[in-house]
Amino acid sequence: MAKMNLLQAINSALDVAMAKNDKVSVFGEDVGHFGGVFRATSGLQEKYGRQRCFNTPLVEQGIIGFANGLASQGSFPVAEIQFGDYIFPAFDQIVNETAKFRYRSGNEFNVGGLTIRTPYGGGIHGGHYHSQSPEAYFAHTPGLKIVIPRNPYEAKGLLLSAIFDPNPVLFMEPKRMYRAAVGDVPEGEYTIPLGQADVVKEGTDITLVGWGAQIEVIEKAVEMAEKDGVSCEIIDLRSILPWDADTVVESVMKTGRLVISQEAPHTMAFGSEVAATVQEQAFLYLESPIMRVSGLDTPYPLAHEKEYMADHLKTYEAIKRSLNY
Repeated sequence: MAKMNLLQAINSALDVAMAKNDKVSVFGEDVGHFGGVFRATSGLQEKYGRQRCFNTPLVEQGIIGFANGLASQGSFPVAEIQFGDYIFPAFDQIVNETAKFRYRSGNEFNVGGLTIRTPYGGGIHGGHYHSQSPEAYFAHTPGLKIVIPRNPYEAKGLLLSAIFDPNPVLFMEPKRMYRAAVGDVPEGEYTIPLGQADVVKEGTDITLVGWGAQIEVIEKAVEMAEKDGVSCEIIDLRSILPWDADTVVESVMKTGRLVISQEAPHTMAFGSEVAATVQEQAFLYLESPIMRVSGLDTPYPLAHEKEYMADHLKTYEAIKRSLNY
């Protein structure tokens, strides 16, 4: 075991994967000698050479188009999109090519070896072009998997699973946790199953669901609620496509209440899917309406970032509203 922050855990996972299989390659904007804008790929070009860790032109559509072609030939490309906000020029490649490759060929060919890494979310004063949470756009797309880790241990295990999963995976890294989250991480290889939620904390009075950096937010809100005598259950979805509805529904049937905390804007965010599914499957168990704590339906503001964020105070208020309904 070693102490790692989230960036170091990502780097360690890439190192392990590249050492394990010489068909694993890493590429994107500035990922080579520079190590990426956040230094997630530091040292990989020096260790594995320019043919396996290299810079691309500044063209996201080209990065993913190239990655699709490489994956279709049996390789395991790990393509980095420098910020989640920059992924939209590649939207057609991801949604209409990556996700549908296997389906349209009747499984005669596929791009299952492809992993797309991208940092997302706010909290670093990045303004409206470096702070967005675009996961819901892609969660509407059959044929993809979407994975979002909450801490270094989860990040390494989930990324190693993603790289060698037989499906294309969009791996979204909460950038405000890159250096803020530190924990014990095994130095060798280990995996965490995709599509399986984690019950971070068990409780009996209310269920709180989130993913990525919002788990830390939820934990702070729960600390406040527990001082009021509230027993909270915390669930980290880990994957939002596919997402583990069974674990969430089972928890809500026990607690009778649900709060979903997400950073993305409120309207049509992935939390809406969670809420809809829970009310379909556990309606008679609910003691109060499902609460959603979200970002605002505005472009991500720079000066008012703190007001925009779905923070622990807003989450705590949602807990109180649910219990006092």
